[in-house]
Amino acid sequence: MIQEIEPKLNNAYMEKRPEPDDKMLAFLGDAIYVKKGKCVEFLTYKMLIQWCEKKNVALPQSVYLFSIGQENYFLTELPEEVTGLPGAEEYSYVRMFEMRSKKPKEQVFAAATAWHLFVWYRDNRFCGRCGKPVVHSKKLRMLQCPVCKNMIFPKVAPAVIVGVTDGDRILMTKYAGREYKRYALIAGFTEIGETAEETVQREVMEEVGIRVKNIRYYKSQPWGFDSNLLLGYFCELDGSGKIRLDEEELATAEWVDYRDIPDDPEGLSLTRAMMTAFRISKEKVLDSIK
Repeated sequence: MIQEIEPKLNNAYMEKRPEPDDKMLAFLGDAIYVKKGKCVEFLTYKMLIQWCEKKNVALPQSVYLFSIGQENYFLTELPEEVTGLPGAEEYSYVRMFEMRSKKPKEQVFAAATAWHLFVWYRDNRFCGRCGKPVVHSKKLRMLQCPVCKNMIFPKVAPAVIVGVTDGDRILMTKYAGREYKRYALIAGFTEIGETAEETVQREVMEEVGIRVKNIRYYKSQPWGFDSNLLLGYFCELDGSGKIRLDEEELATAEWVDYRDIPDDPEGLSLTRAMMTAFRISKEKVLDSIK
């Protein structure tokens, strides 16, 4: 999955200034500034300094995000004046959705995590309690109102990914009205006053109209593309497997034999990892009885 990288991402906040080789991540709308091509390369601080000097514009402010090994990553705003310079034509803003298909995995993870933090910083410039501008803590990844002392931490939204199984079959779906067109599993956000297991039961009933039992936790995944923490669960069909589709949420839902589950070339998402895990578990059972 996307977070399974070495060395690990270190998300501890520090108040620090960028060095020449540090990575500078800039966003515009729903896009991130990277070098053109299939491999992810970010702008360095040294390049940003050179571009700003050539255009005689002030260096933009930056905030430390995280590190991966010896590489430090910072969030910044790219001045419009530098985009037409020699060398800058090799870079462009790429939509975050398109980053999913790029390599290497650690840089895709960096982009997704940076996007998660960018959205949080963008949406929390003022105190939600008294309306005053907030300031950044010098010690924590926290914004605080200097007037009423309200503390604001990064938003993480829990959501479940559900692998509903029935013998050799697993329930696979496709979203309605979304850009992602591949097979997925049932998914949904945990609501107030609800356990993750209750979310599993509710989402399956709402989206396909069936009951489930034997709910078992699988594993979790940070998913910065949507500010989520994904919680993966497997469960079994309880009763009739007749599907009553919620057409507002899903374009299709169908029972798929484990032999027909497609390969996962990206190795990116918990959803696809769960599909693969189900297929492998069934293949092992088959091998054991041969």
